[in-house]
Amino acid sequence: MADDIKSCNKWKPFIVMLAVDFAFAVVNILLKKVLDEGINHLVLITYRLLISAGFLGPIGYFCERNSRTKLTFRITCYLFVSAIIGASLTQFVFLLGIQYTSATFACAFINIVPVVTFIVALPFGMENVNIKSNSGRAKVVGTLVCVGGAMLLTLYRGMPLFSHPQSRSIHQAIQHGINPNYTKRAERWTIGCVALIVGVLLWSSWFILQSNVSKRFPYQYSSTAIMTFFGAIQSAVLCFSTERNLSIWILKGKIEILTVLYAGMVGSGLCYVAMSWCVKKRGPVFTSAFSPLVQIMAAMIDIPILHEELHLGSLLGSIIVIIGLYILLWGKNREMQNHATKVAQEAEEIKEQEPQSQVITVPCDARCS
Repeated sequence: MADDIKSCNKWKPFIVMLAVDFAFAVVNILLKKVLDEGINHLVLITYRLLISAGFLGPIGYFCERNSRTKLTFRITCYLFVSAIIGASLTQFVFLLGIQYTSATFACAFINIVPVVTFIVALPFGMENVNIKSNSGRAKVVGTLVCVGGAMLLTLYRGMPLFSHPQSRSIHQAIQHGINPNYTKRAERWTIGCVALIVGVLLWSSWFILQSNVSKRFPYQYSSTAIMTFFGAIQSAVLCFSTERNLSIWILKGKIEILTVLYAGMVGSGLCYVAMSWCVKKRGPVFTSAFSPLVQIMAAMIDIPILHEELHLGSLLGSIIVIIGLYILLWGKNREMQNHATKVAQEAEEIKEQEPQSQVITVPCDARCS
């Protein structure tokens, strides 16, 4: 029974991140739908974060009120900065990058988040790489393979394995320049690239910052509720400073209302809680390594429901991403096993030394008496 519990706890972060990625995939599909219909980006972010704060606030109050420590000014500042880095500003620059480049190009940047997080975590001592060990080599190789597969997935199309007539007609229209927004995005490509680079740096930094926040204030519901509340205020201020038309705040239709509710309660609510918990348990690199799977899961939903094309590059890239992710997680798991074995051996050595010291001191005390 004890072994079953240990095995369950061992795979729990893995299962949680798979669920998070699936939820994010559904969120991205819904966001794509409402953004195409013309909803304002900052309005969507504000509603999303505000609903998340209202959803998680009562849960955090009732579930963590007996164990929660006092919220200090320093922790509040950490959460305010975390809201900027991981919620309001990050979502804004990513949406800006998608608008000025393309969704495919933006996904390529998102998929390099694990590598950037891994590199950023090294100077802070959150990750150690011992090239001489198998676990260290596996972490490096797994990260590179995972990113290589993600880049292949997003940048190489290849021949279509199967497609739908509607998707072919849309693709032909874009190729012939019928879509007026296509030329406009091409002209702003440089701005979009800069926005995506900033977004990747912010998102990777959030994983590092969240690791510090989880140590100082380890209450996922309360911290996420406060962070998303700050993010909603920041997004609203940014929206009012750039757009004074109040009509943009009116949601139109059931799809927009459903998207805002789901994206707020699940995408910016429970998913942030789950990621904060995984950062606390396994570290920032482990959590960010699952980012490429969002695109794979979204494609699995896009193809049968939204009739998107499936190309050879997407299939090969998905397989390589899964292989790289497995190698990285194997290295992390092996590293944790080695650390646990080392700690157990040190504890055993200390335990063996204690009886010897008692044998030496007893005769000494006897002679003194």
